[in-house]
Amino acid sequence: MEITKAERLADYALGLRFEGLPSDVIHEAKRRLIDSFACMLGGYDSPPARAARAVAPEVSSGTASTVLGSTKPTTPEHAAFANGILVRYLDFNDTYLSKEPAHPSDNIAAALAAGAAAQRSGRDLLTAIVAAYEVQCRLCDAATLRTKGWDHVAYGAFSATAAASLLLGLSRNEFINAINIAGTISPTLRQARAGELSMWKGCAFANTSKDALFAASIAKSGITGPSLIFEGVFGFEKTVSGPLELASSFGGEGGARFKILDTYIKSYPAEYHSQSAIGAAVELLGDLEDTDEIESIVVRTFGAAYEIIGSGAEKWRPKTRETADHSLPFLVGAALLDGNVSLATYSERMEDEDLVEFVQKVRIEKDALLDRMYPEAIPNRVEVTLASGKMLSKEQIYPKGHPKNPMTDRELEKKFDYLGGWYMNDTGKALSKLWKAEELSVKELLDLFIR
Repeated sequence: MEITKAERLADYALGLRFEGLPSDVIHEAKRRLIDSFACMLGGYDSPPARAARAVAPEVSSGTASTVLGSTKPTTPEHAAFANGILVRYLDFNDTYLSKEPAHPSDNIAAALAAGAAAQRSGRDLLTAIVAAYEVQCRLCDAATLRTKGWDHVAYGAFSATAAASLLLGLSRNEFINAINIAGTISPTLRQARAGELSMWKGCAFANTSKDALFAASIAKSGITGPSLIFEGVFGFEKTVSGPLELASSFGGEGGARFKILDTYIKSYPAEYHSQSAIGAAVELLGDLEDTDEIESIVVRTFGAAYEIIGSGAEKWRPKTRETADHSLPFLVGAALLDGNVSLATYSERMEDEDLVEFVQKVRIEKDALLDRMYPEAIPNRVEVTLASGKMLSKEQIYPKGHPKNPMTDRELEKKFDYLGGWYMNDTGKALSKLWKAEELSVKELLDLFIR
C-alpha cells in the first residue's frame, strides 16, 4: 500500500540523524541560525515584537519556553509566535524561490520553542532545522499557492510542525497526527501580502509556528487528526494546492542534495526579488556623478517580481514599512538616491519628500528574457536616463547571498554585528558560541541573549 504524504514527511524527518548530516549541511544550518538570531535582534524593538512580548502569559508549571531576551517562562506556543515575529519583521531573513517562494528560517522560531520546552541539545535543534527546510522547500517545489489565493505559510504549517514534532519527541503515529492537525488549520489567505501591507505580513508565519507547537503538543497527548490531509476528498491538494508531486528523494536519500544548501541569505532588508535590483542600482552609482541628473528610471524584471513587488499604486507611495520593503520602485529609488537600503531607509527616510518624489521617476517593466531565467536566477536590470539623454544600465543576476554568489562567514558575522551590536556589548562572544551550537543546549543558546 502506498504511503500517504503525511507519512512520507514524518518518516523522512524521523529518519534524520545529526551524525548522518554532511558537514556542509551542518555548517549551513549554523549560518541560518546565526542569520535568524541577527534578524531577531534587529527586530527586537519593533511594534509587533513589543506587543507580542506584552501579552505573553507567564507560566509557573508545566512545559514552558522563553521569548528571546527574557527569563520569564511562557507557553511554547507563545514563544514560537513572539520569536517568529522577531525573525520575520525586518524582511531580512533567508529565502527560497521555486514554484512557491518561502522564508524557511521562519521555522527556526518553532524549533527554538520546542527545543527549549523539551530541553533538547543544539545537535537536535540543527537536525530539526534541516528537516524543516527540507519539508518546506520540497513542498514549494511541488506547487504554487499564491496564484490560488493562499499564502506560502500554508506550507510552513507542515515544516514547522515537523520541527516541533521532532524536538518534542513524538512517535511516528503522533507525528503523523500532528501533520494532519496542522494541515487542517494551516491555510492562510494571500491577502496578508496584497495591497497596502500591515504588521500581519510579518506575523503570519509566526502564527503558523504557534499552531505548529499546539498541533504537535496535542498530538503527543493522544489527540488524532483527520487522515489523508493531503489526498482526502476535502484535503489540502483538493482545496488549497492542487496536485503535489513530491520529489522521489529528499536531502540525503540516494545522494539527493539538501535544500538548505539552496536557500539564500539576504544582503538588504527587503523582499528577496528586489535584492539584485538594489545591488544593480548601487553598482550603477559608480558610473553616475550626480543623481540630480536622473530624468527617469526603468527596472526590467521578471514576472514574479512584477506581480509581488512591482505593481500596484501603493508601491510608489508606501504608507507602511511592510509595504515599503515589498516595493520595487521604492527600494530602487532609495538605493539610487542614498547608495544603500538599510534599516534607516524605513525609520528615517521613508516619508522624506525628496525620496518620495524620486521614486515617482521609476517605471517597472516585465522582461520576457529575464522571466525565463527565474527562479534559477533572480535577474533585474536598472536603466537610468540622464537629462543629457545618456542612458546608464546595470544588471545583476545572482545577488550577494545567493548560492551562486554566497555570503562569506565573515560577511554574515558583519550582518550579525550590524543588527545585534546595539543589543549586546560583545557580539563576538555570542558568535563564537553560535558557531559551536552543537555543543550547547537550546536553553544555553537562548541564554546568550539575556541581558
